[in-house]
Amino acid sequence: MPIEKSESRSIRSEAEVVAARQAVRSWAVEARFSLIDQTKLVTAASELARNTLVHGGGGTMRMELVSEGGRSGIRLAFEDQGCGIADVEQALRDGYTSGNGMGLGLGGSRRLVNEFEISTSPGEGTVVTVTKWK
Repeated sequence: MPIEKSESRSIRSEAEVVAARQAVRSWAVEARFSLIDQTKLVTAASELARNTLVHGGGGTMRMELVSEGGRSGIRLAFEDQGCGIADVEQALRDGYTSGNGMGLGLGGSRRLVNEFEISTSPGEGTVVTVTKWK
């Protein structure tokens, strides 16, 4: 899958979560996503960036403008070196929370994008990669 543009951002504070969300919105506007798709992608990015900070102890977000088969999209990868997710299926279940949240984060994020992948092992950290196609 060709990558037309890429950028990485640190996620180590609340301010960097906000900056990540703003960067994703800027890219979605530049890529001419509809307002609804912009909102879906930014909402997913916000949840995943917050998870990276709160549950992973901080990490990075990589943004890529991608194309495949005549379509274009934005792929986001959130990586941390935290404790990992012991039970991914449970973590994706609506209502599950490992903190004080509403338990809509991972499952809700998965529903907002076209492609969703988690790579994690206990003690090894987590990478969540999502793609939203235009």
